[in-house]
Amino acid sequence: MNVRDALEADADALASIADSPTDVMRNLVHDRTVRVAEDGTHDPNADIDGPQYNGSDPEDLLGFISFDAKADTVHVTQLDGTNEACERLLAEPVRFAERESMAVEVLVSPETEPVEDAAKELGFERHGRGPQFDGSPTVRFRLEP
Repeated sequence: MNVRDALEADADALASIADSPTDVMRNLVHDRTVRVAEDGTHDPNADIDGPQYNGSDPEDLLGFISFDAKADTVHVTQLDGTNEACERLLAEPVRFAERESMAVEVLVSPETEPVEDAAKELGFERHGRGPQFDGSPTVRFRLEP
C-alpha cells in the first residue's frame, strides 16, 4: 500500500469513496491536507506528469484522509476506506501531531467501524459525544500528545 498526497486528478475517485460530489472533493484537495492510500501497484517515485496521475480510478484507491491543524489540535475532517487503509491513513496526522506536540481528534459515526477500529488501534480514547451530521450522532475520539 502506498500513501501519497491527493491530487486534483483524484477528485472523481475520492467522490466515489465518500459518496460526495466531485467538485466538493476537488475543493477538499485544495483546502485541506489530503492523503490517499492506493493499492501499491503504482510507483510512488514515478514522475507525476506520467499517465498514472491523469485521473485515478476508485478501484485503485483504498481510502483517504483529510485533516487540518488549528491551535493545539489536528482535526481529522474526513476518513474513509478499508480497515487497513484507515489505520495507515490515520497514522499520518498522528505523526504530524507528535512532531508538533498537538492532540488529534476524529469524529466517528456509528456506520464507520473501520474508522473507530483504526482510532482505537492507534491509542485514541473516547472523548464524549460529537456533533450530529445529517441527524446521525458522532463520538469524539482524541489522542493527547
